[in-house]
Amino acid sequence: MPADAVSAEDAAAVELQLGRVPRGLRAVAHRCPCGLPDVVKTAPRLEDGTPFPTLYYLTCPRAASAIGTLEAEGRMREMQSRLAGDEELHASYRKAHESYLAERDAQAAADGQPPLPAGMQSAGGMPERVKCLHALVAHELAAPGTNPFGREALDELPEWWEKGPCVCAGPQSTEGDRQ
Repeated sequence: MPADAVSAEDAAAVELQLGRVPRGLRAVAHRCPCGLPDVVKTAPRLEDGTPFPTLYYLTCPRAASAIGTLEAEGRMREMQSRLAGDEELHASYRKAHESYLAERDAQAAADGQPPLPAGMQSAGGMPERVKCLHALVAHELAAPGTNPFGREALDELPEWWEKGPCVCAGPQSTEGDRQ
């Protein structure tokens, strides 16, 4: 199996986590401390050629729920306000954006495809907005030390894995095994 191939077990776990078949699944980009995937790497284009700009996708429903709580508490507005007034933070966020685009473009090139169209955003509103902590946390988990707002949000999250795996995935699993 190629180094970036996704095992059948991981694909099944991600499907259970999402409640649907994942699109453009390429690799497990990060594993939760429980051992299951919590971030996957996706193709820049779907099989039909449709651009798919989300390179790193958070799959763990417990992590996603915890991040949703941060969003509901107004963390994105506070981060956006800081982004506007802190040149060093803005430079770091822009660097995260550039890294994201470079990685996505490299993936497209490896697939023998051109980069996505120029207007395609990277993730989470980068580099000018903070609009999706899920995407920013996924980026930080996949590429530690890259995304300043992903890191901040990640540091505020509870240990979502404490209760064990978010889904039970294996040969005996069914949709009813979701926890």
